[in-house]
Amino acid sequence: MRVLIIGAGQVGESIAADLADGHDVVVVERDAERCDELTYSLDVLTVNGDGTAVSTLEEAGIADADMVVASTDDDETNIVACSTAKAVSDAFTIARIKHTEYLRTWERSRQAFGIDFMVCTNLLTAESIVRVIGLPAARDVDPFADGKVQMAEFVVSEGSPLVGQTVSEADRFDSLTFASIMREDEVVIPRGETLIEAGDRAVVIGSPDSVRGFAADVAPEEHVGTGEEVVILGGSEIGYHTARLLGERGFSPRLIEQNEDRARKLAEELPETVVMQSDATDVGFLERERVGDADVLVAALDSDEKNLLSCLLASRLGVERTVAVVDRTVYVDLFETVGIDVGVSPRAVVAEEISRFTREGSAENVALIEDDRAEVLEVEVTEESLLANRPISESIHDFPDCLVIGAITRAGELVTPRGDTVIEPGDHVVVFFEESVVDEVSSKI
Repeated sequence: MRVLIIGAGQVGESIAADLADGHDVVVVERDAERCDELTYSLDVLTVNGDGTAVSTLEEAGIADADMVVASTDDDETNIVACSTAKAVSDAFTIARIKHTEYLRTWERSRQAFGIDFMVCTNLLTAESIVRVIGLPAARDVDPFADGKVQMAEFVVSEGSPLVGQTVSEADRFDSLTFASIMREDEVVIPRGETLIEAGDRAVVIGSPDSVRGFAADVAPEEHVGTGEEVVILGGSEIGYHTARLLGERGFSPRLIEQNEDRARKLAEELPETVVMQSDATDVGFLERERVGDADVLVAALDSDEKNLLSCLLASRLGVERTVAVVDRTVYVDLFETVGIDVGVSPRAVVAEEISRFTREGSAENVALIEDDRAEVLEVEVTEESLLANRPISESIHDFPDCLVIGAITRAGELVTPRGDTVIEPGDHVVVFFEESVVDEVSSKI
């Protein structure tokens, strides 16, 4: 594919890095120095200019482009860039936006703005946060097969009863598959005799019920489900959507917002949420409101520094689990190293969503694991697939050793993969594999 990426920020760079090896990538960026940086760091062509201008797009080769991804930090720029690209080419256009008003307009008419697909940063981030809440020890959760399958990554703490157990002892759920164990810099494909160690990050794939059951085994002392008390710091768009989605799922969160007008507006729009107007870093207020008794605290303030400070403060007050919005993707590991339980990067979430459109074949969903070290991919099996009409015990030998078939859905029903399971054309399979073999897997599956 020939892909034009407009905007060389963190999202644009992440997408370009992901595609550079297998596709013809051109990055359009206003900042000349940033263009030079990407030219040296990635194997991509850069064009210095305005991505909304026809002349710039023509210089970048819009006439031959298969896809245009507008990923600047400005919603209007992305919309205009996609509209311009659509006016002069047949390229598939994807616009990254932050505010949901544009998304609502586009959803009413999928041809609005000349955009083929729109990803909303704030909404996707809130959805990612909500999926993590309610699953103890989970640091990442992604749905597949219209919600019938979940992939979840759990941190096994020193006090977890799973420490010292083998995978076969820990896997007591009929519809759950251990996909991998991430151990320091190693990706371990688990076997029945593989021992689980403290600090491991276990990636499992299965039905939502089985994943929740496994979560209870990982951290039995923590709540599972809607009984958790959740406090949200910051009435930003991410904070608002997090509270709204939690309310729709049966939670009764509390939200703290400093701006009086914004707090009043949120209180009117969030009937299931208790909205309090105060400084989220005011220790006296947090103690009076017994925030330390909360099971989960979500920091969605207007800067990474405030989110880090408030999470550390909350942990000191006694909050069991902290989730921080981390604007700069490179800080996620740092946040989790110093004690934040889960760092969620809006830019990484959007880059992951966009990446599924650039996968070859019939990829329907993609989740990137541990800074792109591995992938979980959902595909619909065709007649040409090496998986089709063969038992898994036979077909798996045609794939790299690191590939694990985690789940199968057939006619909307979940099928737990076993060695004698025959995969049929039309089945949807969810597979795990290391990033290094993505091209080989894509060509065979």
